[in-house]
Amino acid sequence: MIVYEATVSEFVQEVLHDTITDNVYAKYQEHFGHSSEGQIRSWRNSLEYMYKVLMTPTIPSDAGVAIEFNIPMTAKRIDFMISGFDEMNMKSAVIVELKQWDECRKVENKDGVVITRLNGAERQTTHPSYQAYSYKESLTNFSEPVQQDPINLHPCAYLHNYKIEKYPDVIDDQYKYYLEQAPVFASGDVEKLRGFIRKYVCRGDKGALLYEISDGKVRPSKMLQDTLGSMLDGNEEFVMIDDQKLVYEEALSLANEVQNSPDKKVMIVTGGPGTGKTVISINLLVELTKRGMLAQYTTKNSAPREVYFEKLKGTKREMSPKLLFKSSGCYVDSGNNELDVIIADEAHRLNAKSGMFKNKGENQIKEIIHASRLSVFFIDESQRVTTSDIGSEDEIVKFAKEQNAEIIEMKLESQFRCNGSDGYLAWLDNMLDIRPTANTDFDFDYDFRIFDDPNELRHAIIDQNGNNKARIVAGYCWNWITKGKNDSNVSDINIDQYNFHMTWNLSNTTTWSIDENSIDQCGCIHTCQGLEFDYVGVIIGDDLRYENGQLITDASKRAHTDKSLNGLGKMAKEDSEGAERLADEIIRNTYRTLMTRGMKGCYIYCTDQKLSQYIKTKMQG
Repeated sequence: MIVYEATVSEFVQEVLHDTITDNVYAKYQEHFGHSSEGQIRSWRNSLEYMYKVLMTPTIPSDAGVAIEFNIPMTAKRIDFMISGFDEMNMKSAVIVELKQWDECRKVENKDGVVITRLNGAERQTTHPSYQAYSYKESLTNFSEPVQQDPINLHPCAYLHNYKIEKYPDVIDDQYKYYLEQAPVFASGDVEKLRGFIRKYVCRGDKGALLYEISDGKVRPSKMLQDTLGSMLDGNEEFVMIDDQKLVYEEALSLANEVQNSPDKKVMIVTGGPGTGKTVISINLLVELTKRGMLAQYTTKNSAPREVYFEKLKGTKREMSPKLLFKSSGCYVDSGNNELDVIIADEAHRLNAKSGMFKNKGENQIKEIIHASRLSVFFIDESQRVTTSDIGSEDEIVKFAKEQNAEIIEMKLESQFRCNGSDGYLAWLDNMLDIRPTANTDFDFDYDFRIFDDPNELRHAIIDQNGNNKARIVAGYCWNWITKGKNDSNVSDINIDQYNFHMTWNLSNTTTWSIDENSIDQCGCIHTCQGLEFDYVGVIIGDDLRYENGQLITDASKRAHTDKSLNGLGKMAKEDSEGAERLADEIIRNTYRTLMTRGMKGCYIYCTDQKLSQYIKTKMQG
């Protein structure tokens, strides 16, 4: 979909007559409603600069121009495109990512990320060259006209206010790959950008190519299908076993059925920790894409998406199927059956509202079902760990029925984490007083230990980290100090009586669980849920204690920087008992989740000595 289209000459005339911003805004309103003052100001400023670039007889006056070109399967839009034919008479289009930035700084240890001032504050965002490059990749991977005609795409970024000599970080060597794919043009580079456009648009097309792309069929390219398949081949981490295979085959069968039917289907797969929900999800994503279907893997938390994307692509930087890994909040504006299949992993973490301020959409479950012919929800209700988690079987069933979808339910029983020990999970549920179980005996083949000194726990986990698969995590009882978010020398977690000091995981990476130096940082529920390690060390804070012969939870001991219990105070005014029950459930579920991240072992330290003694007693049977 194109918000505004014209030829170069028409665009130039509209800028000359000061009507371009009003016309773009009018078209934008037709499609999306009102826009912000910042967006309108951005059009006004940036389009004036593009006028300077295109106001030359060397660029064909009948070349096509598109402003706010919507990329299929996303809410992303390309700022500016120019289409035509190159010197070999091949179909060609130039993608221009427009920025009003004055400066930016590089971010170490993150691929394609910079820091700049956005919306009144310094924020991390993707490098402009990466953005332009990713738009090209998205169209190449999913637009049939681009794949088959073919239409050659040439991305670049234009930072018209930016003085590179003053802030050279934007062209730092760490961004070399993306700069080669999509060069940056800055203040004073009008002639250079003209030359770039002239190189690829030598003859006009009157905008025909832009419509060809916009109206063309959306499907995964053969290259993407083949590459994804090769990424999974031989990767033992994604091999399915037992009932995982049954769920996988059933989901594939349902996906085939919905291709030739107007009816929706909703599949709900329940399973505890370590039953292979994510393994099935990734296998489904790859196989459905190989079959030419439009499929996406979605989670609320970014950590599982980023980690499994990295594991899947390996070192193949040039093949980046990131468009297949989406946030659960991205379906707010999706059309009905826009996708063939959406795979919602960690569905217990889904929210009602989306967006940074939780003010977009109605319900993520409803939106996922609406956007897909088949939606597959993988869920474990015992892993709901915040007040905003609304994912439950009942909620999924309710919205499925509202949309007249057929409901298919399956359960994963086989346990592959915690050394495959169902006995450990049963003992853990009993010990945490989550639910009574028949198995209360500490008799299972799993390395579970409790330490009286957190330093001893840390040393034991470091000893197990030979293959970078051991991590320390903690309950969110210590504030995440702002000035230490990117500084490992700042200690967030301090247990002074043992001279124990540790930093929370740094914010300059989204793949903490697999980063080489993460053993020196402590993860929390938000960075490890949905992931697994060989060994996990868990620090239990004062929000879980043992008093007067009972295991108690205490929400007041949670850190102020933790948002898991947001809204609890308001809820308590209306229903104090309900609020207390919810907080209790969240805290117990949090520790259950943390204590089931380890494949081979789980090591514990408790800040409350009585709790430590209670667990030792439970270990004795």
